[in-house]
Amino acid sequence: MIKTLRTVVLAGLVSLSPLAAGAVSTKKLNVVASFSIIGDFARHVGGDRIDVRSLVGANGDPHVYEPRPADVRTIAAADIVLVNGLQFEGFLRRLIEASGTKAPVVELTKGVQPLKSTEQAHNRERSGHHHHHGDYDPHAWQAVPNARIYVKNIVDAFCSIDPPGCTTYETNAKAYDATLSVLDEEIRATIARIPPHKRVVITAHDAFGYFAHEYGLTFLAPEGVSTDAEAPASDIASLIRQIKRDKIAAIFVENITDPRLVQRIAAETGSKVGGELYSDALSRPDGPAATYVDMMKHNASTIRKAIAPDVP
Repeated sequence: MIKTLRTVVLAGLVSLSPLAAGAVSTKKLNVVASFSIIGDFARHVGGDRIDVRSLVGANGDPHVYEPRPADVRTIAAADIVLVNGLQFEGFLRRLIEASGTKAPVVELTKGVQPLKSTEQAHNRERSGHHHHHGDYDPHAWQAVPNARIYVKNIVDAFCSIDPPGCTTYETNAKAYDATLSVLDEEIRATIARIPPHKRVVITAHDAFGYFAHEYGLTFLAPEGVSTDAEAPASDIASLIRQIKRDKIAAIFVENITDPRLVQRIAAETGSKVGGELYSDALSRPDGPAATYVDMMKHNASTIRKAIAPDVP
């Protein structure tokens, strides 16, 4: 699917004539984001020059999302479509084909150093059909340095189709990038307060590989990088044995997954549920993770408080 999407991206960008670019500059850009976290990035860059809609909204799970007829119309009316890439949005190909859109489809993970996926190992013992994410973990936004690459790619994309707004996009992005830089430092300081031997985190699915790689934790999960297949009993049993053997203190539910599996593991190991982490979607506006910055702060703080409650 990556090949197909990249073809669409190139075709879309090349097809934009100066006349087309001038046409979209007289009104707000109609931006479609594949899920809520990308929508938040787009709002910070686009400001008042764009209208943005996220196909998969707050607390939604992009892994299992089923497009609605209204999504076809949304894509068809878009000036630009922003997606993660790395085969994350399994629903997107047929949606774009059905819409007949000529808008550029921009993969925001371009320039990110992708991490190898752990999904292959999980899949070996599974049966049935489910969306496969390929060789790389698509959850790159879970490391703030990668989020800064996403933002740069959004600036480039917006400037390509709306040159008169480019100065605004660059100014907005510069301010947001400074915020992200501070956020990155705050997360490193928060995790640094956790004793190294306690930095093991149990979650429902493998969404935090980039967070682990960037900030020095180990994440274990019964499910792979996708939530659309049940975890094998053997994987759950192995994880339970490891939690007991290593005396892992806390496990966490996720906002996009059924909490019952994590609650069952907690009950069988005597561990406590340390809170809710936000992996693939933001919370609703009145929740603790209504923006990307809030989400990352919440996750780091929740992990620290659960694993090392006595550390200030």
